[in-house]
Amino acid sequence: MSNPHILVIPYPAQGHIIPLLELSQCLAEHGLRITFVNTEYNHNRIMNAMAMKDKIGDQIHMVSISDGLEPLDRNKPGKLSEAVLRVLPGKLEELIEQTNGSNGEEITCVLADQSIGWALEIAEKKKIRRAAFCPAAAAQLVLVFSIPNLIEDGIITDDGTPMKKQIIHLSPGMPAMSPENFVWTSVGNLTMQKSIFELLVRNNQSVKVIEWLLCNSTYDLEPPAFTLAPNILPIGPLLANNRLGDSGGNFWPEDATCLKWLNQQPPRSVIYVAFGSYTIFDQTQFQELALGLELCNRPFLWVVRPDIADGTNNAYPKRAKRISRQSSNSWEDGGLGTATAGSETSISCLLPQPLWLELHHGRCKQWDTLLVLAILC
Repeated sequence: MSNPHILVIPYPAQGHIIPLLELSQCLAEHGLRITFVNTEYNHNRIMNAMAMKDKIGDQIHMVSISDGLEPLDRNKPGKLSEAVLRVLPGKLEELIEQTNGSNGEEITCVLADQSIGWALEIAEKKKIRRAAFCPAAAAQLVLVFSIPNLIEDGIITDDGTPMKKQIIHLSPGMPAMSPENFVWTSVGNLTMQKSIFELLVRNNQSVKVIEWLLCNSTYDLEPPAFTLAPNILPIGPLLANNRLGDSGGNFWPEDATCLKWLNQQPPRSVIYVAFGSYTIFDQTQFQELALGLELCNRPFLWVVRPDIADGTNNAYPKRAKRISRQSSNSWEDGGLGTATAGSETSISCLLPQPLWLELHHGRCKQWDTLLVLAILC
């Protein structure tokens, strides 16, 4: 009997791909065969960013499917979420049929990001075993599962819009939440908000067909959430260092030039700033943030994507010494450009949920001096 063959598909975003690829590598080390599915656009970025063969070995087969998006549509609010619902399901079903038609390649389980529940519905239709994976905190899953109650209690409308400013608790042990900061309401764009909310509502139905619901968290970090939803299985945090390996799946080449500077800073003195893989600033916003970092008079590490701001003349703080390195900008006395997005060890402050996806991907054990004060997505 051949080893199980797992088809893995993440939501097509950086913070979803990296932890699910890490889980895939753990499964591969136990002898399972993995087919890892990205969109063509993300697949090309990942393969160009690093020598993926050295990162993932022979047990993981990286494949791609089209999302149907034109280049000019990629940064338009809501377009990706729309493509995820409209285009990807048909492409994934075609891939499964092609794979199962090959000798000895039949898929035995689909492991899908919980945010794309339609992949699990396809697996159920084809009588393939199903597992869902949440790359974020269990509290986010509990929040999404609570959407029907939030509507019934008049906290949000049926399209996810908050009814009024207030603070709520999903249960006595859960942290306080403001509906204005829910994962779908904090995106700052009504079109995208409605697209994301529609996806989350549909996913609540898709969860009913799964056999396992995995989460990139641990019970010790958020016991009230796991108590509220005992069907969630904590398997995190998924870190490359836990298996003495390297992380894969980054969209941009890692820039490790900050490490010498970082290790010279006093313990718990550095402000870490990152904004995920999709946030775009206009020039005024970028300049205001840069000025704020300058005025705080503290050392900082700022992950600056090549495309983080509209235009090319970004206004960096005056005291920052700018060094151009291909697609990244590095500051010797202030911060650093595109780099591995965080620390994996001692973090000395409470982390809001949106940064969860970005924080687990660090690879440097000596980063225990890092104080995270500002991470926004």
